[in-house]
Amino acid sequence: MKLETLLTHLSKHGEVEEPYGASHFPIYQTATFDLKKQQGKQYDYSRIDNPTRLGLETVLKKAESAAGVILTNSGVSALSLLFESVLKQNDTILVEKDLYGGTLRLLKNYKEKYNINAIFADFSNPSEMNTILKKNKIRLVHCESPTNPGLKVLDLKQIAVLAKDREVLFSVDNSLATFATQKPLDLGADFVVTSTTKYISGHGAVISGYVAAKSHKQFAKVKYQSAIAGKALSPMDCHTISLGLSTLTLRLRQHEKNALKMAKFFSTLPQVKEVTYPGLKSHPNHKLARQQMQYFPGVLLLHMQSVELAEHLIEHAELFGEKASFGTSDSRMEIPAKISHASFSEAELAQIGIYPSTIRVSIGLEAVSDLKKDVINALEKK
Repeated sequence: MKLETLLTHLSKHGEVEEPYGASHFPIYQTATFDLKKQQGKQYDYSRIDNPTRLGLETVLKKAESAAGVILTNSGVSALSLLFESVLKQNDTILVEKDLYGGTLRLLKNYKEKYNINAIFADFSNPSEMNTILKKNKIRLVHCESPTNPGLKVLDLKQIAVLAKDREVLFSVDNSLATFATQKPLDLGADFVVTSTTKYISGHGAVISGYVAAKSHKQFAKVKYQSAIAGKALSPMDCHTISLGLSTLTLRLRQHEKNALKMAKFFSTLPQVKEVTYPGLKSHPNHKLARQQMQYFPGVLLLHMQSVELAEHLIEHAELFGEKASFGTSDSRMEIPAKISHASFSEAELAQIGIYPSTIRVSIGLEAVSDLKKDVINALEKK
């Protein structure tokens, strides 16, 4: 079955036991359930299981080709759920050095509390990875692709082979791509983490995430950890996310179309030193992105000629809000060094090609002509 069909008939493919033929998931906004009045699957407490959440998890499980999915109350909560399900005290994790700032903060916290060590490496260099895997007892290999904020595209199949050769678990943060663009589990990953706050929700109305596991054994660990730690997503938020699923592929196509046009436009501006976008042929991983991904993301990087120009553009642009996050229908800008990756030092950011004058731009679904006019007007303002 094609993904578009799966995401359009949610109640059917979510396998919701619903007697009235509702097109969308009913919202079971309740803490508890009466065990004496139930038939079929039994529920007792919504922290552990809830029919609305299970319906959405079932759809996502099918979309991800996973053994199971657990929805959480944020993307960072999904990351912590994964790490707490897999890692133990004194373990070591191998991480791509270009990663989300929240992941770095989380790993620093685990180092302080549990002596969980993180080794950072360039995952586009297989020999570097292989050397680290040989010399260290690694429990988990973790990366994003495309990376946030650097927009590096990694060869997930190649990384999966390296991890499997050493019998190491492999997880991928797929937030910038989503399952509609690439399926890391099909490429060899053991886990996928996704912030559904981004493209899957698509409208900036919900903070949420999920963990998808390839094997039933690993899924059981994640589900147990979620139940005892209380990380589950609320029924109302599950319903809100479900409302945008049927348009996901349509939105991703338009995000890609708009982002490619804007990337080419930004490349013509004298105030912009360089544009980083996987959809441009100038991107070093352009060919790999074409092979591995169904859609290019709606996020690009502007390396401005100066910090002052970067701040000027953000201050005076009217259609681009200065907002964290990405993947929403509205366009937005932020300087990673100031907001999303403020926990990185300037030297750490420079290693992944991010500078104080770098702007991360999330291109939305507005008319491109309006976005271009807005940028020109903003740059011309004194």
